[in-house]
Amino acid sequence: MKVKLSIKPLVIALSLFGATAALADINIGVSVSATGPAAVLGGPQKNTAQLFPTSIAGEKINWIVLDDASDPTATAKNVAKFLSETKVDMLMTAPRRPA
Repeated sequence: MKVKLSIKPLVIALSLFGATAALADINIGVSVSATGPAAVLGGPQKNTAQLFPTSIAGEKINWIVLDDASDPTATAKNVAKFLSETKVDMLMTAPRRPA
């Protein structure tokens, strides 16, 4: 099964920030299953995240990638960390169901 990733909606959304002055870097949290049973999907997702742009429309983007080890509880912990510690502006998680 091929997974097609598109960052076009992200580019459009982030380009809207160019209309105003930058206040800070844009932080985007990505939780993937790079290990565990879903690693067959999460490994390529983690590798793809390394190819995402580091700036769009002059705005610096910080990609913060965490591994959830294919565990829904770890995914929830990653989301909590993204929201409380790193204060991400956007959050991306892997679409999968618990086994």
